Amino acid sequence: MNRKYTGFVPLSLSELDTLTQELSRLLGTQHPPVIIPGEAIIGIEAVAAGIAAPGRTILNIVTGPYGSLFGEWLERGGATVAQVKVPFDQVVTVEEVAAAIERYQPVALSFVQAEVVTGGSNPAEEIFKLARRHHLITVTDSVSAVGGEALNVDEWEVDFAVIGAQKALAGPNGVSAVSISPRGWAFLESNERAPRNSILSLLDIKPSPDGTAPLRVPPNIPVLEARALIEALEAVAEEGLSQVIKRHERAAASAIAGISELGLEAWQKDSRHYSTLTTTVRINDEQLLLIKQPMGIVAPGDGELFGQLLRINHFGTNASRDSVESAVQTLARLLKQDAGQAVQAVRQVWSDAE
Repeated sequence: MNRKYTGFVPLSLSELDTLTQELSRLLGTQHPPVIIPGEAIIGIEAVAAGIAAPGRTILNIVTGPYGSLFGEWLERGGATVAQVKVPFDQVVTVEEVAAAIERYQPVALSFVQAEVVTGGSNPAEEIFKLARRHHLITVTDSVSAVGGEALNVDEWEVDFAVIGAQKALAGPNGVSAVSISPRGWAFLESNERAPRNSILSLLDIKPSPDGTAPLRVPPNIPVLEARALIEALEAVAEEGLSQVIKRHERAAASAIAGISELGLEAWQKDSRHYSTLTTTVRINDEQLLLIKQPMGIVAPGDGELFGQLLRINHFGTNASRDSVESAVQTLARLLKQDAGQAVQAVRQVWSDAE
C-alpha cells in the first residue's frame, strides 16, 4: 500500500472544550469532569486512593466483584471500611444501607450503580437521598450505568461519579472521566495522603476553580480515543439520552421475554432491579456450560461467576432487537430448542414499545 503519512494532528483546545461540555451535559452537572487518560478502572482506583485515609470510615456497598476491589483499595489507603455485602444475585436495599449508616457512622459511602457482571442495578437515587440526609460524601462507579439508566449528578448531589464510554455509550474504552463536586474536591484536598505526581492523582488535574480555560491540552490525554469519545457523545446527544436509555430498557425487557420462552431463569432474583445493560441467565442446563468464550453478545460469567451464569450483553449498539434476537437464537441452539416462540416474544416487546 502506498498510503501517504499526513502527520499527527494534536487534540485542540476547542476539541477539549467540546469533550468536557458534552460530558457535563450527559451527566447533568455544571462542574466540568476531569478526563482520565485510560480505562475507567484507573479513575475508580484514583478516587479510592484520593479519599482513603486513617481516621476515615467509609461505607462500601458490595453487590459484585468491583465493589470488593474498591473496598480493598480503600483499606490499602488506611481507611476503615465498613461493608454491606449481599449475594451477587441480589442488589442492596435502602433499608440495609440505612441500618449500616446508623451502625458505622461513616463519612462517605461508595457503591456500583449498575452491575454488568451480575445483571443487577442498585437503587441509586434512593441511596443518594439517604446519603444526603446524613451529609455523606458519595462515590458511584457508574461506568456501566451511564447511558443505560439515569444519572443526574447535580440533582442527586453526587460527589464522585466515575464513567466510561465502552458500555451504553458505544464509545472507546481508552479514555474515561470522573465527575467531582465542590464538596468532593474539598474532601480530596483535606486528605494529606491523596496522591500527587501520580497517574492516580486527581488533584493534579483539577480544573481551574474560576472556570478559566486551560492554556493547553493536557499532554496525557489519548488523542484518538478523545476524538472517538466526542463522536460517541455527539451520537448520544443526537439520538437523545432519554431515547438511548429507553432503547436499553427495551433490550433488557425483550431479553427477559426471550429467555423465559426458552424456560430459562434470570440470575437476579428481583425483577425490579434488572440491569438495562446485561441480562444474566442462571445456568440450569449442562448445555449452557459449553459457552466458555463469547458467542456474539452471549458471554460466560466472569471470575467466580463462571459456570453459574451467562450474560447477554445488550448495551451500546447491541441494545437492539436484532442483537437480542441473535442472542436468544444462540441459547436456543445450545438447548436444542426451536427459537421461534422466543424470537416472537422478543419482537413483541419491541413492537409494544413503538
